[in-house]
Amino acid sequence: MTTPETIREEMKNAMRAKDAVRLTVLRGILSAFTNELVATGKTPQDTLPDDQAMEVIKRAGKQRKDAIDQFTKGGRPELAADEEAELKIIEEFLPEQMSKEQIETIVTETIAEIGASTKQDMGKLMGALMPKLKGQADGKVVKEVVDAKLS
Repeated sequence: MTTPETIREEMKNAMRAKDAVRLTVLRGILSAFTNELVATGKTPQDTLPDDQAMEVIKRAGKQRKDAIDQFTKGGRPELAADEEAELKIIEEFLPEQMSKEQIETIVTETIAEIGASTKQDMGKLMGALMPKLKGQADGKVVKEVVDAKLS
């Protein structure tokens, strides 16, 4: 079953369970899938491939994280809590993320491979790291680890 099909099934289950938050999030994801299809020149009836569907879901998760950050800074914890609830639903469909320790191990290995030693090598290091970590690690965490290692 493809990712869009899985989300459609989950949406049906949310309707049956009368889970309004889950239903809203899943409808939003399906809408984002349709928008992605239209943006790539396909019709809304086409099926979005799983790799593109994952990118759409990651984007939705990143938007929620940014919103949580903004609401927290703005002193609106009730809105941040709503976004956190939505983020938990979105994360169910994302692949497991690497731990900080796993990221540190890969960063250390990559530093040794390319011979990075200073902050000036950061661009080259990030360029080598991101293909290895794509979809498995948050870019912010990777940047924090790289900053710590190169300082």
